[in-house]
Amino acid sequence: MKRILVLVPFPMSQGNLDLRRDQTAAVQLGPDVEFEFRSTLAAPKNYVSGSDMALAEIGMLQAGLSAEADGFDAVCIDTMSDSGVAALRSELTIPVIGPGRASMLMAMMLGNRFSIVTMWDRWRHLYEKTLNELRLHHACASIRALDIAPDNRDLLAGKEDEVFPALEAAARACIDEDGAEVIVLGSTTMHQAHGFLSERLEVPVINPGPLSYKMAEAVLDLGLSHSRKAHPVSPVSRRDLIDQMMGFAASIDRDT
Repeated sequence: MKRILVLVPFPMSQGNLDLRRDQTAAVQLGPDVEFEFRSTLAAPKNYVSGSDMALAEIGMLQAGLSAEADGFDAVCIDTMSDSGVAALRSELTIPVIGPGRASMLMAMMLGNRFSIVTMWDRWRHLYEKTLNELRLHHACASIRALDIAPDNRDLLAGKEDEVFPALEAAARACIDEDGAEVIVLGSTTMHQAHGFLSERLEVPVINPGPLSYKMAEAVLDLGLSHSRKAHPVSPVSRRDLIDQMMGFAASIDRDT
């Protein structure tokens, strides 16, 4: 049995975690793959500022530090920011997969130009960062946002009649006006809209979370993991310090 840990970037109730877990139903996985979803102890309210991103990195790092010791075979990051991917790769030998890079690189396998459709324009910096790292600005036809503040816990539940048609209109503009040949959903929190959009658009629509799960399964089947040359190990472990920092942060954080 392959055990894959999915790290959710915000503290969650079990009910909220189940909404995240629903992503596994959107992709066909082997019978020998088992997923566990784990929340961070503390997190920013949302991913808007540089300080938000710094806290997100530490939170995701701490949440996944014990993954290998806990018997997991791979880790998936449940945010398009790929927060914690590089840090965890420096600490773990098991594969660590982020949906941000995976989605953009998959888009390039399916077409020549892709667009990102997202809920909130204040997330634009997340995509710009990955586009810069991958040098893929030339292939990104556009980033279109609804400018609706996201709900990281209840996701799109109860908002389908409002949000789904608006996402379709944005994606249609990406295709007809911007020249997109592939659509990338800009957040794993948008996974509930994937089926709706896939049925109505003539181009591939990438669902980031399920893609990362399938990528993790494939990497494990191929016996691959990240390069230690690219992700060297720190000469002095600070795991205890990281655990203490986040434990204290969780004890004083009231906005979760």
